[in-house]
Amino acid sequence: MLVTVLVLLGVFFVLVMLGVPIAVSIALATLSTLLLTLPADVAMTTLAQRLAAGLDSFTLLAIPFFVISGYLMGRGGIARRLIEAAKSLVGTLPGGLALVNTISCMLFGSISGSAVAATSAIGTFMIPTMEDEGYEREFSTSVTIAGSILGLLIPPSNVLIVYAVAAGSVSIAALFMAGYVPGLLAGTLLMLVASVYSHRKGYPRSARIPLRAALRKLADAAPSIAMVLIVVGGIIAGIFTATEASAIAVIYALVLSLIYREIKIADLPSILLKSIETTAMVLLLIGVSTGMAWVLAYGNIPQAISDGMLSISDNPFVVLLLINLILLIVGAFLDITPAILIFTPIFLPVAMELGMTPLHFGIMLVLNLSIGLCTPPVGSVLFVGCAVGETTIRQLVRPMLLLYSALIVALLLVTYIPILSEGLPRAAGLI
Repeated sequence: MLVTVLVLLGVFFVLVMLGVPIAVSIALATLSTLLLTLPADVAMTTLAQRLAAGLDSFTLLAIPFFVISGYLMGRGGIARRLIEAAKSLVGTLPGGLALVNTISCMLFGSISGSAVAATSAIGTFMIPTMEDEGYEREFSTSVTIAGSILGLLIPPSNVLIVYAVAAGSVSIAALFMAGYVPGLLAGTLLMLVASVYSHRKGYPRSARIPLRAALRKLADAAPSIAMVLIVVGGIIAGIFTATEASAIAVIYALVLSLIYREIKIADLPSILLKSIETTAMVLLLIGVSTGMAWVLAYGNIPQAISDGMLSISDNPFVVLLLINLILLIVGAFLDITPAILIFTPIFLPVAMELGMTPLHFGIMLVLNLSIGLCTPPVGSVLFVGCAVGETTIRQLVRPMLLLYSALIVALLLVTYIPILSEGLPRAAGLI
């Protein structure tokens, strides 16, 4: 077993350090481990079978549809309308534009299902706007990055679907409901920190918007926000499944974008091509990560890790803290999709042994690994934010540390207070 772990992790990290794409690194590390015990042809066949089995799920069909709807919303003028709506609500508060940035990123991230898309779409407009109003570019960029990752907790969320597949027995509707309170809690803490920081720095407040104009901006953004209500509400009410809801989201996003006249029919081929590229990358990651998870299970590694962690302590506080620390480190090196698929079968049994439900663990896991998206050296959202904000990771360190502290506090609250994740699903009769 020790040799299996050393080969699997050793090959993977060496390839990542050499700049090999994550999906290819996972596939080659898995194949190298299989070759320890199986003939070459059998190892290749086994890997192919595991990859195909990992994608053989009707639930995963929701991912390409949500990707398409996300690109349609991103190109359809949704970002600008969400920003204007958020500005009418909180723009006059201390650090108003920072709060607008955070709310806009959360809303767009939840609607598009992509933290990277939220960082790019909102950051392209908000970072220069905040700088023109007197905010430091590094602070504006950091707020954009931190706010964008929280959209992954607020449905419709592709990574929550991935976790549902990895866990095997979790309702997607329950997961969607469970993400609201933790996502909003983390967002509130981020805005609190941003507001205090802005007040101390003396950043200006936005001019007050007349009530009639504010209501008009909210009404303009309402159809965009309504997509979340339609998709999630339909799933919870049992009107359609998550996969059917994703197809409805595509139709809704397309119709809305055409009504806004931000997208033309001639734009659809390029949008579909981009969606295919993104979907292919995501599904390849899911397939190869499932193969790696199978190799770990075949080597009885999850059980050994579970026994080892419980032998350290049977105190839930200590063990869950240890799991969070490990996941925070993992998230700094591994993208969120493969991390969920690989570490769910490892840590979920441990968490359940301590009395944590799969629903509660899933929200904790996604929030934890989302933080990794804005953590070097592999944080994809961090690098996109630096590109959009035309700054460097070194310059972002100081403001990001303040925002990290808010995210860590939110993670600890979600970890140790189950009702934050389970309250809404329980009230809705989903658990």
